[in-house]
Amino acid sequence: MAYQLLSTPVEEPISREEAKAHLRVDFSDDDALISALIGASRQYAEMRTCRQLITARWRLTLDSFPRSIKLDKSPVASVTSIQYLDFAGIWQTMPTSDYVVDASTEPARITPVFGKIWPIPVPQIGSVRIEFVAGYGDASAVPEGIKQWMKLRIGSMYEHRAEIEIIQRAQMVEMPFVDSLLDPFRVVTF
Repeated sequence: MAYQLLSTPVEEPISREEAKAHLRVDFSDDDALISALIGASRQYAEMRTCRQLITARWRLTLDSFPRSIKLDKSPVASVTSIQYLDFAGIWQTMPTSDYVVDASTEPARITPVFGKIWPIPVPQIGSVRIEFVAGYGDASAVPEGIKQWMKLRIGSMYEHRAEIEIIQRAQMVEMPFVDSLLDPFRVVTF
């Protein structure tokens, strides 16, 4: 099972101006760094929560059809196509009437409609492809809890640019609540 990003988002969940306001930075010397920190915090949030924040197009490649296909990039907006490699070596696209998508659950699931079964692809790796669109939409639709977590993470990375920060008498102060801000948005996969 492999995910491939087919179209990247056109914006970040928070702008550089929003991040700079949170950081209380009013100069442009660190603009490139702040932009990189925004991207890094978004990627970490997406990985930790199994979510796609800004709408993007993905492809899931499988070796065969499982009983139920799970799409581990939430929220799923739509399934664009399901294709399989037939025994003649030709990619076939399944009619949308042959499968049902349950995007109300997280992760979203796909199964054949009642009375149908999955087609049998050629038995080789990568013989099934599912293309889908996932994400909340634009930056304004991303939940505020995720954006707040990103700002806190950006602030921490901006202020503490080393792996270890020594604080008074070689003590480290942990902030475990920061990462727990993402817990309500985490997609549980089995």
